Amino acid sequence: MAAVVAIQDLRRPGNYVLQTLAVAACYYAAGRLGLLRRLVVEGAVFTPIWPPTGVAVACLLVFGLRCWPGITLGALLVVLSLTTLRPAVIGTLAGNTAAPVCAYLMLRKVGFRTDLSRLRDGLALVFLGALTGMLISATVGVGLLVLTDRLAAQGFWPVWLAWWVGDAMGVLLVTPLLLLLRAARWPPLWSRWKEAAGMAVIACALVPLASHSTVSLLFLVYPLLIWVALRFQLPGSILCALFASTMATIAATDGSGPFDRLTDVEVMAKLQAFNGSMALTALLLSALITEQRNTRRSVEQACLDLAEVLEHLTAGDAPRGRPPRPPKATDSPPGRPGGQ
Repeated sequence: MAAVVAIQDLRRPGNYVLQTLAVAACYYAAGRLGLLRRLVVEGAVFTPIWPPTGVAVACLLVFGLRCWPGITLGALLVVLSLTTLRPAVIGTLAGNTAAPVCAYLMLRKVGFRTDLSRLRDGLALVFLGALTGMLISATVGVGLLVLTDRLAAQGFWPVWLAWWVGDAMGVLLVTPLLLLLRAARWPPLWSRWKEAAGMAVIACALVPLASHSTVSLLFLVYPLLIWVALRFQLPGSILCALFASTMATIAATDGSGPFDRLTDVEVMAKLQAFNGSMALTALLLSALITEQRNTRRSVEQACLDLAEVLEHLTAGDAPRGRPPRPPKATDSPPGRPGGQ
């Protein structure tokens, strides 16, 4: 018995190290993916969607607070791939770690559920996990740029807004997707694969057209997003929103389609407004639909249970699964009414 306990004690540090390295690797891979597309505002380079924040929040929700060293290590690897290690980098690492940790603590405080089956969960992820939590990383990161004279003071707010929205978009788009993948059942059910394939074909044709057309057709994506949310709830809507945001980001960084002949600030504002509205619509609408469907199923099941109980009571039998009522001490035995 002592040997088994000793082996388990040895495995725990090993598992923790592997978990930390896995979180760091995922964070770094998401960072390299996000750096493929960049925009420039006031001379500062930023990414319209920063996937590592979504990876960090999802890892914290799944593994708990103990995985924060993996987030810090992953952020360090991303920073080192871009620049050399300087004192200001320590502050950036602290901000990039504190933001998802604070988002996780706030979500845990309000009883957030990772299945996102309630509207309150969607609202919590939007306003606490994304919009509030990512204020820390944006403020620390841009503040350090100003303090180290790498950014002029008058450029603080445009760069801060771009940084904040990019981090928030990572939480809104990547975190729900990772939580859904974790809870997905394998192999998946393919009972509606024809409808799903049809929607995928429509999305692959409509979204690139809307995001690269010289005529502003981005509004055409919203009916598709609503349709997908009604039919497939969060899995379909978040994939559609992620695809639409990716296509719009590619068009914005290339300066094509509806983003042609716009200034850097105008491109940033238009792109972030579109991406943010897409993510909010997908997350909140699908959460509302899921909650209503769960409520309807609960009411239907309660009605079926009540109808079964009434049926047995009308027939004079005890309801199924319930034993008959035992006789009381005051009940009269057969043949002796009134206890005489």
